[in-house]
Amino acid sequence: MPDGRVAMLDGAVPGDTVLAEVIDRGRFLEGRVIEVVTGSPDRVDAPCPELARGCGGCDWQMIAPATQPDLRAAIVIDALRRLGRVDDAAERVTVGPPLPPSGYRTTIRAAVLDGRAGYRRAESHEVIEPSSCLVAHPLAEELLVDGRFGEAREVRIRVGVASGDRQIVVDADSTVGVVVPDDVEVLTRGDARAGGGAIVRETVAGVEFAISAESFFQCRPDGAEVLVDLVRRGVGDAATDGVLLDAYGGVGLFAATVADARRVVLVESSRSAVADAAVNIGGEPTLIRSTLERLRPMPADVVVADPAREGLGRRAVEKLAATGAGRLVLVSCDPAALGRDTRLLIDAGYTLDRVTTVDLFGHTSHTEAVAVFDR
Repeated sequence: MPDGRVAMLDGAVPGDTVLAEVIDRGRFLEGRVIEVVTGSPDRVDAPCPELARGCGGCDWQMIAPATQPDLRAAIVIDALRRLGRVDDAAERVTVGPPLPPSGYRTTIRAAVLDGRAGYRRAESHEVIEPSSCLVAHPLAEELLVDGRFGEAREVRIRVGVASGDRQIVVDADSTVGVVVPDDVEVLTRGDARAGGGAIVRETVAGVEFAISAESFFQCRPDGAEVLVDLVRRGVGDAATDGVLLDAYGGVGLFAATVADARRVVLVESSRSAVADAAVNIGGEPTLIRSTLERLRPMPADVVVADPAREGLGRRAVEKLAATGAGRLVLVSCDPAALGRDTRLLIDAGYTLDRVTTVDLFGHTSHTEAVAVFDR
């Protein structure tokens, strides 16, 4: 806006002429499209019929798939400029390799109504029961559409593309009324928390990962491959015989694939993820179950950090800077968090070398980015 504020308009495509309802939120403007007067050349008909029925799962289906990667990169550039105060952000951001925008999602969290799984209607708690899902992997889509989930209020579906493993976790105390194919492992929420042998196996960059029901893993293995490649390039030849600190290390995706001869120290707060990492990472890694903010000071030569959506924040940046690492590779799943963390890292003595966006979430506005910082 001319006054410097950001205007967020849900349902519009750059190049559209629209009638919109706009609310002044003070520091920003927020609105929704009432009518598209003239459509942008990049506007297309939504490819998934569930959107017309009200499904709120994919917010960018009206944008041509070929245009979406550049728009996500533009969002990252804007965040780096406004929040990171990086004046030459456009020169530092590149778009990663293309990924299929459909049939990719291997993990799905869905509401359950009368035993049937569904997605929430946009801006509502109403549940829409889909007859198909454009973005779900076929192994997961079958369970989403045809499965019956008893008395659960929510179900989490996870599948392994390489292994064919399929697993569901129902938010209920029993599996009464759950009807799925025989190859599907069925867990209650209590079973998932108890752990045991409940895993899904997935292969990324030639490494097989065991993923427990309570552990996080990327929603698509081809996207995880791209992230691994970008993190490997980011780490590069920094301290090849030194210590690699894998912060928010999860089940060991990066420690198991990019550490090479470096000594690995993995920090992760999830009990199940640390147990998985012990299986997935070769050699003799040091595994620390802790939040990064509570971590005792320790030296490291290179850092890989993959925090949750809220990003690192000031205290975590202070901990990472205190390692003395000469290179830091940050994997971020929220542009605003990346912008804020970039400013904090610059203030802590790092310089931003480059950022690459990755389209893990086709047909949505969400984006992943890998940023490389040098001290």
